[in-house]
Amino acid sequence: MIPILTTEAMRRADARAVARRGVDALVRDAGTAIALVAISQLRATYGARVAVLVGPGLNGADGRVAAEQLARRGARVDTVEVAHQPASLRGYDLVIDAAFGLGCSRAYRAPHVAPTTTVVAADLPSGVNADTGEVLGQPLKAHVTVALGALKPAHLTGHAAAYVGELRVANLGIACDGDDGLVEFADLAGFVRWSRDDHKWDHAIDVIAGSALMPGAADLVTRGALAGGASMIRLTSRDDVASLVAIASEVVRTSGPPDRRSRAIVAGPGLGSDAAAWLATKLGDVSVPVVLDADGLDERVLSVRRDEPWVLTPHDGEYERIVGSSPPADRFEAARALARSSGCVTLLKGPTTVVAHPDGRLRVIQSGTSALATAGTGDVLAGLIGASIARGHDPLDAAALGAFIHGAAGARLTRYARSSDLPDAIARVLADL
Repeated sequence: MIPILTTEAMRRADARAVARRGVDALVRDAGTAIALVAISQLRATYGARVAVLVGPGLNGADGRVAAEQLARRGARVDTVEVAHQPASLRGYDLVIDAAFGLGCSRAYRAPHVAPTTTVVAADLPSGVNADTGEVLGQPLKAHVTVALGALKPAHLTGHAAAYVGELRVANLGIACDGDDGLVEFADLAGFVRWSRDDHKWDHAIDVIAGSALMPGAADLVTRGALAGGASMIRLTSRDDVASLVAIASEVVRTSGPPDRRSRAIVAGPGLGSDAAAWLATKLGDVSVPVVLDADGLDERVLSVRRDEPWVLTPHDGEYERIVGSSPPADRFEAARALARSSGCVTLLKGPTTVVAHPDGRLRVIQSGTSALATAGTGDVLAGLIGASIARGHDPLDAAALGAFIHGAAGARLTRYARSSDLPDAIARVLADL
């Protein structure tokens, strides 16, 4: 994972790096990283007009180093002190925003920049709260932001995320501790698990999904689970969905309670808005993790949870149904709040998906595309997460890695693909591992 650090945690990491290497070396490396990104954004460095906005702190020092580096390569560079900044910066090919970084706590109004001017932000767009993503004043909208040392919450959540542009990370050799991170492809190593002694019940799941009104949900959940490695699937629906939609031949239809040999349960998709009481009776005696999605996301269902970890997978509307209000702009805190109050791992769906553990740990996924913004893709994800738990992943990892794979599979589809195309794309992503 790429670490995501709060202001306090980043300052501790910086202090350790300064003690080990010295502040001058750290500033030099940060400034060089910013300059290299700036160079990559210019058609040619020699003769390019560049303005570097610098403030009084280390962020400004990083900007001054970047200015020196660009000047050595032939750029015509103006270093602009924030205390004396003009109302607008005109005639520049590129502007580096190194005014205020990590510790910005007051409103800042950046100079106006022409739409044709490329903006590179040093660590963060100046004028945002690094921890909440709150916008303070009027920042510049960056085309590229160079995160220094680690990602900050504001890069990924809150209104500030709209000011970040393309996100690049320069770790600068800084050792970062912490439990929060942005999931990346490297985290999938070891995701596929199997043994020569595997038995069909070793990775079995129960699925409670589908009704006469929404029979396709049962098909999509089970196909997502099969793609994710479920070796045995028992399907319970509210009606005879098998007569309404084709169900994979590997799936066993049943009407009884979940089998005690199953390693996980996926419940909720397509059951209908009046299914909560019925579903609560089905889950009242289970002792394995449950992935609760769609119509299963109801307080009456949550009330029967015992000690086993459950996974909730709401989109914004379902979140509002549970919590009573829509998610705030700070989606990190939104996911954490529901995880704390419910005692369940919470996966808050969106263009940036956030997975929170009740203990506060956070995983962030940005692999998704608009191809996933179609009915039924969430059903496939629920099945994939259930299969991942059955394969031995703990609920937090199953939800986070499953969401990443789900997004990566969506990226392989055309923009107007159907949700039924997604399970095969998931299988291809896993095959590549």
